[in-house]
Amino acid sequence: MSEETGNVTTKQSGALAKLDFVADSGMGLENMDKADLALPFLKLLQSGSDETKKKHAKYVDGAEAGMFYNTVTKKLYSGEKGIEVIPVFYKMTYPEWAPFERREGRPISNDRGPEILKETTQNNSNKDVLSNGNEIIKTANHFVIINGERPEKALMTMKSTQLKVSRGWNSLMEDQFETDPKTGKSIPAPMFSRIYRLKSVENAGSNFSWHGYNIAMLKKVDDIAIYQMARDFYNSLKNVQQKTATVSEDNKSNY
Repeated sequence: MSEETGNVTTKQSGALAKLDFVADSGMGLENMDKADLALPFLKLLQSGSDETKKKHAKYVDGAEAGMFYNTVTKKLYSGEKGIEVIPVFYKMTYPEWAPFERREGRPISNDRGPEILKETTQNNSNKDVLSNGNEIIKTANHFVIINGERPEKALMTMKSTQLKVSRGWNSLMEDQFETDPKTGKSIPAPMFSRIYRLKSVENAGSNFSWHGYNIAMLKKVDDIAIYQMARDFYNSLKNVQQKTATVSEDNKSNY
C-alpha cells in the first residue's frame, strides 16, 4: 500500500458515519461559565417599550404592549393568555440611576444596598434622590423558570407601582405549606415547588395607563426534571449571593 493510499484510508476511517450530537454533548462549551452567559430578562412590554416601536432598532415583529418578552430568545408571550413560571429566588436591590431626562441607559450602580436610602430625600414625585441628583429605584428581582416544552431561566424585575404586586406574590409564596410525614406538622414549601400563572392587566392612572402583572398560584410542580432544574438554579444563585457577601465583607475589613 502506497503512502498516499494509506493517508486516504486513514481519512476515511476517521469520517463520521452519522450525526451524533448526543455523543458529542457539551464539546466546545468547556471554557464557558455563568459569567459568560446572558440571563434573559422577562419583560412586560409597555406602550413606550422600544420593542413595540416599528421604527426603532429594537423593534420585535408582532410585539405589543401587554405582552411578555424574553430578551435573549426574543420570544413573545401573550399577556392575555398568560404564561406559567416557577419562582426560584428573590432579591431586593437598590440600583442608582441617572434622572430619566439624561437618558444614560444602564444603572450607574446595580445595587447600592438598603443603607443607601439613608442618604436620599424624597422629591415631589416620591422618588428617592441622592445629593448628586441620581435616583435610587428599589427593584424586586424574581428569578424564575418559564415552564413550557423547553423550560427557560429568566429574571423578572418589578419596581415603582409593581412593588405592591411583588409583595403580594411573596406573601402568596410564603403561604404555601407541606406536611412533614415524620411529624405531621406543616412546614414552609420550597419556593420552586409551585407553578404560577402570570397574566398582564391594564392599569389606568390620572394621566397615563400601563400594564401590570396578575399572578395566581396554579399547581404544584409534578415533573422531577423541571423540579431538579429549579433546585439547581436556586443553588447556583444562592452560591453567587454568598460569594458576593463574602467579597463585600473582605473589602470592608481592608479599610
